[in-house]
Amino acid sequence: MSAPMAHPTPASPARLLITGASGFLGWHLSRQAQTTWQVEGTYHAHTPPLPGVSLHRIDLTDATAVDRWLEQLAPSAIIHTAALSQPNRCEQDPDRSYAINVEATRGLAQFCAQRQIPLVFTSTDQVFDGQAAPYSEASRPNPINRYGHHKAEAEALVQALHPAAAICRLPLLYGPPSPTADCFLQGFLRTVRSGQPLNLFIDEFRTPAYVEDVAVGLLLALENVHGLLHLGGPERLSRYDLGLRMAEVFGFDKTLVIPSRQADVAMTASRPPDVSSNSAKAYGLGYRPRKVSDGLRATKDWAIQEQG
Repeated sequence: MSAPMAHPTPASPARLLITGASGFLGWHLSRQAQTTWQVEGTYHAHTPPLPGVSLHRIDLTDATAVDRWLEQLAPSAIIHTAALSQPNRCEQDPDRSYAINVEATRGLAQFCAQRQIPLVFTSTDQVFDGQAAPYSEASRPNPINRYGHHKAEAEALVQALHPAAAICRLPLLYGPPSPTADCFLQGFLRTVRSGQPLNLFIDEFRTPAYVEDVAVGLLLALENVHGLLHLGGPERLSRYDLGLRMAEVFGFDKTLVIPSRQADVAMTASRPPDVSSNSAKAYGLGYRPRKVSDGLRATKDWAIQEQG
């Protein structure tokens, strides 16, 4: 039997804990969630500017301190976005990856299960090997890099410890940077603005999603989902095609976007060739991610507003 959902009221706002509030996704999610929740956010190194959010500096890998702190905070629900999410870094520092991506998740799942409160865990499309896309919630994980392995192990832990939890597999995310975290898009733009070529794969496919749309999807999952949910974007694009869309929207020379292949580049972590998502289940809940060109234009407009 699933836990009753805690709904905020003006007299007694429900307290939503968002881990990783200083991260790219966590920052956008914290802003979005404030419309209906009293938001508490964690950060580790960088204090994120988040008016209206109560911020807590805490090391999620310190299980004893986290347990004691959670008891005092007594959240009504948790969305766990904190992660070591760069595959190359996970390959280079497997112990830290395991501590953050697996063990910290275990502790949060146990806490939520004991109190029967809702939990959303953010996983990744990297749990798949890229050989049988598009992937739905029924697809069997078969990761080929350490990040994917650790996220798949964390998914299994959450399912075993707290079956009522939602496990949201996220795609490649893009959008405006948070004050303390970029996404890949900002790095791409810095490269081309310096006049340097951008070598992008023609044989790596994703279903990218605009970060604020995914934030809405996570809040939908918190209210409506037990088990797996894919929150991919509406279009399957290669990295190269994504670069061409960026050139079109941001107005830089398309000849700076150079087609390349995965085999051309030595990478620390193996990369699956096609992890595009089938997100029909989320669409049925009202998830409506915008097309990539629309998301890129929204990112550009955000930057103009920030400069203005």
